[in-house]
Amino acid sequence: MHEIEPYYRWRDDYIAAEDERSPFYNEEYNEFEYDKQIYNFLLHPQWDSFGSETLYLKVLFADYEHEYVIIEFIGEWNDAIDNDIMLLKREVIDLMIDEGINKFILIGENILNFHTSDDSYYEEWFEDIGDGWIAGVGFRDHVIAEFKDSDIDYFINLGGALNDLNWRTLNPVQVYHHVKEQIQLRLT
Repeated sequence: MHEIEPYYRWRDDYIAAEDERSPFYNEEYNEFEYDKQIYNFLLHPQWDSFGSETLYLKVLFADYEHEYVIIEFIGEWNDAIDNDIMLLKREVIDLMIDEGINKFILIGENILNFHTSDDSYYEEWFEDIGDGWIAGVGFRDHVIAEFKDSDIDYFINLGGALNDLNWRTLNPVQVYHHVKEQIQLRLT
């Protein structure tokens, strides 16, 4: 896992540590040693911690004018034991909503497992964004199945064309437009 870096090709367009409105503004990264881990597995030092012991993230791009953010995740999303959704909601999402973000694109290809608890924080997140949306891109099939079994897919759009989106070949604006198009198709 230590070789899996957060996606870096958009760094010319956006760096969360340099964004005064980002929850990770002024974050400093250790360039000489691995300082993060999940269980016994070391993680690349560029991942950001938000308080979870098993889930890390990277804000890849934020566009405050168009009110969207793209966040990549790695690890195990565990609401049952660690209440990751509560930590994510309070430490990251609420701060972004306060900055006007109401569309969330979650990149989940490096989420290995999901363990459910209840859906109250997902419901709160969904209610807090008004006419916005939450979309999951690239999640593994078994993780999507867990989200669906827990009825969290009511709050997060998952699967189908969103899972087939080859987002790494696109720039952030193109990713946003493709995801937005899929959300609109689902609503009609």
